[in-house]
Parts: sequence; C-alpha cells; structure tokens
Amino acid sequence: MAHALVSPNAAAYTSGRDISQTLESARGQVEERFLEGGTVLLSVMDVLNRLLNSLESVTTTLDNKDASDTSADLRATVESLTALPVTEENRQQALVSLAHTGRELRKHVSDMQETMRYLRTFAVTVKITGAGLAEFAGFAQEILERIYSGTDEVNRFATHLDSLDKEVKLATSFGASVSKGYADTVPAVAGALRDDAAKIAQHRKDLGVIAREVGAIARAVQGKVASTLSALQIGDITRQRIEHVQATFSLLEDFFAGEDGASLDAGARQRLQNVIHHLTAAQMSDMCANFQRDSENVVKTIASFDHDMREILKLRDQMSGQSGEAGGNFMRALESSVSAAHEIVKQVDTASRQADQVSQSTIGTAAKLSEAIGNIRAVKTDIHYMALNTNLRCSRLGEEGKSINVVTAELRIFAGKLDDSADAIVNGLPALEAAAGRVAPATDAAAGSLGESLTSAVGNIRSAANVMENELKVLAENGREVATKISLLIGKLDFQHDLGEVLAGCAGLLEGVAGTEVADISDLAETIAPLDRKIFKHYTMVQERNIHRGIIPASEDSTPVPAETAKAENDEDLFADALF
Repeated sequence: MAHALVSPNAAAYTSGRDISQTLESARGQVEERFLEGGTVLLSVMDVLNRLLNSLESVTTTLDNKDASDTSADLRATVESLTALPVTEENRQQALVSLAHTGRELRKHVSDMQETMRYLRTFAVTVKITGAGLAEFAGFAQEILERIYSGTDEVNRFATHLDSLDKEVKLATSFGASVSKGYADTVPAVAGALRDDAAKIAQHRKDLGVIAREVGAIARAVQGKVASTLSALQIGDITRQRIEHVQATFSLLEDFFAGEDGASLDAGARQRLQNVIHHLTAAQMSDMCANFQRDSENVVKTIASFDHDMREILKLRDQMSGQSGEAGGNFMRALESSVSAAHEIVKQVDTASRQADQVSQSTIGTAAKLSEAIGNIRAVKTDIHYMALNTNLRCSRLGEEGKSINVVTAELRIFAGKLDDSADAIVNGLPALEAAAGRVAPATDAAAGSLGESLTSAVGNIRSAANVMENELKVLAENGREVATKISLLIGKLDFQHDLGEVLAGCAGLLEGVAGTEVADISDLAETIAPLDRKIFKHYTMVQERNIHRGIIPASEDSTPVPAETAKAENDEDLFADALF
C-alpha cells in the first residue's frame, strides 16, 4: 500500500521537476534575450548621443561669428571691387590732366629755348662787332659762356619734362588697358561674388534647417529608445514570474517531503497537486498575455525606428550635399570667385605702383624745375647786367661803340623774356604737383587693404569649408552607425518570434497537466496554509496575488500582505528599477 502511494507521488515530483526544467530553459532565454536587447539599446543611445553632439558641432559651425564677419568683409570687398572702374577712370583723368599740364610747361620751355637761341645769336654778334675793340673781346666771350650755361639749364629742364611725359604716356597706356579689363571683368567677378555669398548664406540657412530636423528626429528616437528601455522591464517581470512558478513547484515538493505533506493521503496529494498545476498554469497564461501585449508594443516601437533612420539618413545626405552643387559646398565656388577677384586686385596694385611712381617722379621733377628756374633767372640777371655794363662802355666810346650798343640793348630785351617764361613755369608748377597728387591719391592705400582683405577672406572661407566638411563627415559616420545599430536592434528585439512561442509552450504544457477541472481542497485549507503563505510571499505583482486568491482562497490564519507590498501595484515603480 505504501509503495503504491509513493510511486504516483514520485511520478508527480518528477513531472514537476520536468516542468521546472522546461521553465528554467525559458527563463534563461528570456534573461539572455532581454539582456542582449538592453545592451543593444544602450549602444544605440550612445551613438544617438554622438549624433546629437555632432549636430551640435555643425550648428556651432553654422552659427560661427567668424563666418558672419567673413560675409561682411566679403560684401565690403565687393563694394570696393565695384568702385574700381570709377577709381581707375579718375586716375586716367588725373593722368590726362598731368599730361596737359606738362605740355603747357613744355611750351614755356620751348619759348625759353628759343630765347636762348636769340641770346646766343646776339652774343656772337657782340663778339664779332667788338672784334676790333680789345676791351670787348673777353667781355663778349664771358656773355657767350653764360648764355651757353643758361641754354644747358633750359635743355636739362626740357629733358626732365620729356621724361615725365614718357612716364605719363606709359602709365596712361597701361591704365587704359587696365580700365578696359575692369570693364570686362569687374562686373562679372563682383556679380559672382554677390551670387556666391548669397548662395552660401542660403546654404548655411538650409543646413541649419536640416540640422534642426535631424536633431528633432534623433531626439524623438532617443525618447523612443528610452521608453523601449523602460518597456524592457517586461523581460524582468517575465523572468520573475517564471521564477515564482518554479518556486511554487519547489515549495510543493518541499511540502510533500515535509511532515505536513506526509500526513496527506494519495488522493489529497493529487488534489493539491492539481490545484498547484492550475495555479501555475493560470500564472503562466496571464504572464504570456502580458508578455505578448508588452513585447508587441516594444517591437512596434522598434519597427518605427526604421522609418526614423531612413529620414535621418536622407537628411544626412542632404547636409553632406551628395546631390548638391559643387559637392554641396558653395564655399568652394565662392573661393574660386574670390581668387578671380584677387587677380584683379593684383592689377590694381600694379597700376597703383605705377601711378605712384609717376606721381613721385612728377613731384621730383617739379623740385628740379624749381631749382632750374632759379639758375635760369640767375643767368638772365648776369646777362642783363653784363649787357648794361656793355651799354655804359659803349656810351663812353662814342661813335665807335654805337653798333655794339644796339646789339647789347637787344640782348637785354631778350634776356628779360626769360623772366616771362620762368614766371609762367613757376606759376604752372603747383598745378603740376596737384595733378601728380590726383594720379596717386592717399586713398590708393585701399588697394593694398583690398588685397589683404581678399587674402584673409580666402583663408577664412577655406578654413570654414574644411571645418564644415569635417563636421558633416563625422555626422555622416554617426548617422550610418545609428542606422546599423537600429537594424541590429530590430532583429535582436523581435521577442515574439522565439520567446513568445517558448512561453506559450510552457503555459500550454501546464494547462495540459492541470486538466479542465480544479480539484476541491477546501478540506485541506488548514494543512496547506503554511504552503499557501510561502507561495503567496514570493509574489511581487498584484496580478499574481489576485490570480492566486482566485484559485486558493485565503484562510483565516493566512499571513496578511505586507503594507509595503501595496506599493508594487504601480507598474511604473517596477520599471524604475534596473533591468537585471
């Protein structure tokens, strides 16, 4: 009889252990899959943070004040370039004015040269006429030498003006060529600079809009990942509930091996075992329903990542400019336009240096002319007084000195004409210097600053382009990594495919073992009360306790549920704990 009772009990224990082993396998899979899913989610969160950081870097680059300053410098440079044709036209007019002033002075120099020729003629006449008079021979030679000296001064004067005229003609010729080049190139280059500056401003604006869109999607995904991490608590809850079912079987086995269990007959044992099977089957069935519902929500959330990542990658490609002009980087086109403008500025520098050379040469020539005028006046004064002395001597000689007196009187008259020409030249020198000042005005220094601002602009633009390209490259890499992680995540978190089937199989197994009818154990309430309390104490969820009491009603001496356990009724409190 005893042997007959033991055998069914042993078979029941073996069945319970077998079920526990099946449950242990399921519990291990749940733990492994959810740990793996949590790890992948955390890695996605990490790369999303890097993506948002790289977006922040791109935004910082777009908002860089230096880039705005470069744009302002560029606009000022465009205005300066636009003014170049007018500036060069004014320079040409100043050169024309300088050439005209030089020609006017040249006329007076020609008059002086003509006067000096007449003076030489009169001096030679004096020498010939006074050949018979010993006292005039040396005197006539001295006058002739002074006239030759004056002639040399006048000729040097004329040479200075001729050199100046050549320089002015050369500068005028070069300036005309430059002016024509400006007319052909400056409007186009300035227009290109304006267009490129506008394009890059719009491009930066578009990039800013796209960056904000990418950021909004990335932050939304970040929120979804955070909520998914929280939803993964279903794994922890499922694992705990499987452990509670396993604990129930273990406690039943301990109960049967104990004194209270030994007091039960075979029928009572079978009834109790049947109730426990129904209890565990109900717990597993409820757990599967919850798992199905919550894991389905996780899978739906994860599936929505795919669309989000496609949008991020599409926007990333737009930011990287894979379909945009000049590789999506309008800075490169702008850099080319600025380089073209730089060539024009080189011409400006050349023209300015040449004009400055003409101006300096003119001022130097004016100084030499002023010195020469003084020498010519001195020659004129010497000739005048020498002629006057000759007149006085001729008067003392009487009839013999009359012919010489007539010639020296003419000599004095023509020497006086040198004063008229010298005065005209002296009066014209300020006009010459003023014209030279207009050829190379002080504002010509702007040409050099224009070149420097362009050089600075080229450097700033190139630097900004490189920074932007590097930041977009990092952004593209992070975007690609996020997409890869999301694709991996979708596969890892498809809990429905494997785990759902395993858990449902376990629930079905328990339901099959339990059968359709729940045995009546009301007569065993007092005996199984310790087992009831131990099983009930393991529960952490209200659902578990409700299911338990729906199958095994509480006895009068059942231990009440600790007050703090009521806090667990809020699932959000459970989700606040770590995964595992």
